[in-house]
Amino acid sequence: MTTTPTPWLTAEEERAWRALWAVMTWLPARLDAQLRAEAGLSLAEYSALSQISEAPGRAVRLSDLARSANMTLSHLSRVIARLEGSGWVERLPDPADGRFTLGRLTEAGWETVQRAAPGHVRAVRRLVVDALEPAQLRALGDAASVVATFVDPLRGRAGGAGPEAGPGGVG
Repeated sequence: MTTTPTPWLTAEEERAWRALWAVMTWLPARLDAQLRAEAGLSLAEYSALSQISEAPGRAVRLSDLARSANMTLSHLSRVIARLEGSGWVERLPDPADGRFTLGRLTEAGWETVQRAAPGHVRAVRRLVVDALEPAQLRALGDAASVVATFVDPLRGRAGGAGPEAGPGGVG
């Protein structure tokens, strides 16, 4: 069996990859620190609250939320348990299909999202938006959208259940 050797990254490809790696490493950590300091929420908790708040009726199937947040059901269950314990989310059987569980934002959860969102947006502006010229921001959005189609199963092109697949074998 003959295999084609994997070509090494060029200097420019490696520069781009290392820059992306730094962003993937440090941006979530900085956003998490801001949310913990200002709102008492982790980035995972804020992400769950935010996504539920944007869903029709402020309720979403937890399995769908796990996929869109790229969390295992086990991790999401722990996040939802913390949110439930704070009175921000309640779990309900899905009236359309009782095999599924919904997470629904409570009024206190909605108030928490509204209180946390301005600080989160300020951090996103400071760390990303304001750091770039408008053309750079457009280029970042364009490039990130292309890469996202290859890694995000909800965007379409991500495929397979190989070792690079996400939680639950979703590529």
